[in-house]
Amino acid sequence: MQPLPHHVYSRLLLIFAALSIISGLVFAADPGTPYPADVSISDQKAGSVLIFNYYSSSASTPNRENTRINITNTNENLNVAVHLFFIDGDSCSPADYFICLTPNQTTTIFASDFDPGTTGYLIAIGVDPQTGCPANFNYLIGDEYIKLTAGFQANLGAEAVSAMTNLTCSISPTAMISFDGTMYGKLPMLLAVDNVSSRAEGNRTLLIINSIDGNLSESINKIGGIFGILYSQLEAPFSFTFQMMTCQVRKELSDQSLRTTPRFSNVIPTGSVGWMKFYTTSGNPITGAALVFNPNANSVANAYNQGHNLHKLRTNGTGSLV
Repeated sequence: MQPLPHHVYSRLLLIFAALSIISGLVFAADPGTPYPADVSISDQKAGSVLIFNYYSSSASTPNRENTRINITNTNENLNVAVHLFFIDGDSCSPADYFICLTPNQTTTIFASDFDPGTTGYLIAIGVDPQTGCPANFNYLIGDEYIKLTAGFQANLGAEAVSAMTNLTCSISPTAMISFDGTMYGKLPMLLAVDNVSSRAEGNRTLLIINSIDGNLSESINKIGGIFGILYSQLEAPFSFTFQMMTCQVRKELSDQSLRTTPRFSNVIPTGSVGWMKFYTTSGNPITGAALVFNPNANSVANAYNQGHNLHKLRTNGTGSLV
């Protein structure tokens, strides 16, 4: 093989150098435009408020029941403080803690280290590192991994809510966050579970619903009344109601926990699936998740273990946090 003439080789080097510079400029630029702040609550975007729909741990055996929580600051230049509120799902009382994140920093915490033996949900609010006031800082993302002694396991993304305006805060021990679509994004009031599996096939579905309304220096508001409709695979609707005097619902779907006529096991018999939607009768905002555990997942082809945040069908602008 004959070597290339010197002048041809020199030109090729110049071309490669020019292409390298051009490609470097292309890849150095930010890809696309920032995610719009007015997009509704989602576990697929960044925001100023993160909602982790469930956490639990065992004080004595955290290796069997625990929750790993991750929070990341995606901003390349700015520090942020994050005010964490661990909400006890039964008493509705919050316990708080601060973490600080430098640009591009991520951190991992475990429920067993911060709130051992408690089951509830976590609200993380981006705040100004100097004043503690809520900050317009739509750069926080997060996720959590849950493992429970009962067998449920799931990886859930943190629900992100954007700040919509430049926030101001007076010299006061408290501040108001309004999810009205003007100060912060709106929160859901109508949620859905898109796949309700048959319990007769070994599927156990844990339904989780959280109240996102109240005073974080005192207590979160109770959920109260829930009205919903369970749909069979043949699209037939079956209504249900229940009252919850706590701020978190943790209900494993069964004939006893979900009152329909006919019963749940008849609406979703062996070999069929359904779906459900529900809302609070008070109109207060809610978020939630559904976890599914099937002990036959390793031996039966159509048996699975999984979990996901609940789908949001409608939002309102009534929720707020102090």
